[in-house]
Amino acid sequence: MTQIFSVLWPEILLVTAGSLLLLLGVVQSTAARRFAPFVALASLLVIFIAFFSNSPLTYAEDHWHTVSLFTFQTYVKLITAGTGMLLVLLAWPTNADGTGNPAIQYGHETGEFFGLMLLSLAGILFVASANDIIVLFLGIELASIPTYIMVSISRPLPVAQEAGVKYFFLGAMAAAVMLFGFSYLYGTTGQTKLPEIARVMHLAGPNHDWQLMAIIMLLAGFAFKIAAVPLHAYVGDVYQGAATPVTAFLAFVPKTSGFIAILKVLYYVGQSGDMHWVVPDTIAKFLWVIAVLTMFVGNVLGLLQHNIKRTLAYSSIAHSGYMLVGVTALVSTSDPTVQAAALGGILFYLASYGVMNSGAFGVLMLLPSRDTGIGGYLEPSAPGAPQVPAASGTSAETFDDIAGQGRKHLGLGIAMAVCCWSLTGLPLTVGLFGKAFLIYPALAAAKGPVTHRMNWLVILLVINAAISAAYYLRIIAAMFLRPEPIRASARATTSPEETTDAVGRIGRPWPIMIGVGLAVIGTLAFGVDFPAVNYLINRAQTAQIEPTAASSVPGPAVASTR
Repeated sequence: MTQIFSVLWPEILLVTAGSLLLLLGVVQSTAARRFAPFVALASLLVIFIAFFSNSPLTYAEDHWHTVSLFTFQTYVKLITAGTGMLLVLLAWPTNADGTGNPAIQYGHETGEFFGLMLLSLAGILFVASANDIIVLFLGIELASIPTYIMVSISRPLPVAQEAGVKYFFLGAMAAAVMLFGFSYLYGTTGQTKLPEIARVMHLAGPNHDWQLMAIIMLLAGFAFKIAAVPLHAYVGDVYQGAATPVTAFLAFVPKTSGFIAILKVLYYVGQSGDMHWVVPDTIAKFLWVIAVLTMFVGNVLGLLQHNIKRTLAYSSIAHSGYMLVGVTALVSTSDPTVQAAALGGILFYLASYGVMNSGAFGVLMLLPSRDTGIGGYLEPSAPGAPQVPAASGTSAETFDDIAGQGRKHLGLGIAMAVCCWSLTGLPLTVGLFGKAFLIYPALAAAKGPVTHRMNWLVILLVINAAISAAYYLRIIAAMFLRPEPIRASARATTSPEETTDAVGRIGRPWPIMIGVGLAVIGTLAFGVDFPAVNYLINRAQTAQIEPTAASSVPGPAVASTR
C-alpha cells in the first residue's frame, strides 16, 4: 500500500478532491460555490510545488508492477498541474451568486464542474503512470468522460448540448477502436503489463501482422484524443459549442492524455533488446502520413473560418500535426541521443502549447460578444430601452466581436498578439523554441533510408507554420486594424475587465485576468529567458519512462530500485 501511495499520491489527491467537490455541489449556497475553485486550485498547487524542483532519479513502482514513477511521469505531472491551474483560473466564478463568469454559466453545478475538471486532469496522471493496458485505458477514459459533461453544462444553450452529444458518441466510437487495438495486443501476447507485452513482441519479431494491426488500431483511437486526421472532424463543432473556458480545457487535456498514451505504447512495443522506440517501418510511415495530413488539414481549414473558436480548433489540429513530427522522428532513429531530443521536444511542446493557447482563449473570455454585450445583455433596441438578458456564457467568438477591441483595450490586444505570435512560432516567444525542438530531432533522424522522408517532413512543417501565420495575423489585424462595428460601438463604455453580474453589480474578474497574465508571462519568459527555457527543456529531455541501459541522456546517474 505504501508503494502505491508513493507512486500515485498526486492521482489520489486529485480524485479525492474531485469527489469532495462533487459532494460539495449538493450544498446549494453561494459560499459553497465560491469555495469550490479554491479547493481545485489548492490541489493542483500542491502537486505543482512538489514536482517543480523534485525529479526523482530512483525508479519506483507498485508491488504488482502496474504503475510506476520516474522522470517522465514527474514531468507530465508538473506540466499538468501547472496548466491545470491556469484552466481553473479561466473557469473561476466571478458573478454574484457563483454560478459562472461572462464566458461560462454552469449554474448551481459549480462544485460538480470543478470536480469534473480535477477528475479529468487525474486521468492524464494515470496515463503517465500506467504500466498496464487496463490502467492505461481507464486513465484515457477518465481524462475524456468528464469533458463530455463539461461541454454540455458549460452554458444553457442548445449548441452546447448538441456539441456534448456529438462529442460523447464520437468519443464512445474512439474508445471502441482503442479497445479493439488493446484486445489484439492482449490476444497476441497473453499479457496486460506493458513491459511483458514488449518482451513477448520482441521474441515474436518486429512484423507480426496481428500485432501491427493492434498498434495501428491503437494509434487510430489515440488520433481522436489528439484531434489528428482522420478522426478530427468533431473538433470545430465541439470547440464552438462549448463555453470558452471549456474549449481551452479541451485543447489541452485530451490532447495531452492522447500523446502520453502514444509515447508509452510506442516505447514498449518498439523494444528491441535494450533499445526502445524501434517500431516497424510500416508504423513510422503511417505516422509520417498522419502528421502531414493533420498539419495541412488543420491549417487550410483554419484559413476558412469566421468563428475564432473554430479557427483555434483547426489550429489545435495543426499543432497535433507538429507534435506528430516529433513522434515520427522519435521512431525513425535508433540513436538514443536523438530519441531523447525528440521526446524532449514533444514534451516541451505540450507544455508550451498549453500555456500560449490558454492565454488566447482567456483574452476571448474578457471580450464581449456583439449579441450579448459586456454585461450579458442584448443591445437596447432604442436609447433608454430596458436591457434584456441574453443567452448566458457567451463571450467574443467571431471576428466581428473582436474588431477594434485591440485599440479600445490595449492590454488585451497585446496579450492576444503575444499568444498568436507564439502559436505561429515567431521569435521572442515560447512557440519558436517549441517548433525548433521538434525540427532539430527530425533533421538529426534524417539519416540512412529515412533521410528523404524526414527532410520532406521538416520542409512541410515549415510551410505549414507559414500558412498558419495567415489566420493568426488575421486575428491580430481584426483587433487593431478593423473598425469597430456600428452596433458594437453603441455599447456602454464599460471596460471588458468589468462585468455585470446577475443582480446588476459591477465586479472585476481578477482570477481570469491573473490567468491571462500568467499565460502571457509564461509565453514570453520561455521565449526570452534562457534559464527558464533551459530548465523546462532539460526536464523534458531527461524524462525517461524507465531507466534503460542504452540511455545516453545527459544528466545525473540513475539509481533503480527494480
